[in-house]
Amino acid sequence: MRGWSKRAQEGMTLIEVLVALLVLAVGLLGAAAIQLNALKYTDSSRMTSQASFIAYDMMDRIRANSGADYTVTPPTSGNLGVARDQDLYDFTSNIVNFGGATATGSITRNQRVYTITITWDDSRAANTAERRSFVLTSRATVDPATTP
Repeated sequence: MRGWSKRAQEGMTLIEVLVALLVLAVGLLGAAAIQLNALKYTDSSRMTSQASFIAYDMMDRIRANSGADYTVTPPTSGNLGVARDQDLYDFTSNIVNFGGATATGSITRNQRVYTITITWDDSRAANTAERRSFVLTSRATVDPATTP
């Protein structure tokens, strides 16, 4: 073998290095995109979990104070003297604290079945102006015992 041919076989060419860097860059960009999507969906899941905590908390309060009507308009300030008013104030303030000013909550009743609906803006996870809702439906009291 000649001296110049042995020297030509040593090391990598600049094109090989650039191709390796390109492959590495594409892989790192893909990993970053996956990480960003994971963060978005984790945030959306956290918001749904928080909405369920608020709804179940309100349902527990309704069961604890079963004689009160929780379908009224929530008060604008708390009232420690009336449990229902304080419960409704806490419900609306919890919703605004977790979902922002556009988040809403409602409580409806059909006979003994209550439906609690919490709606919030989930556009961060969906990349669109999407509103998500959590709906909890439950019977608040047991049916009275009847004798045949």
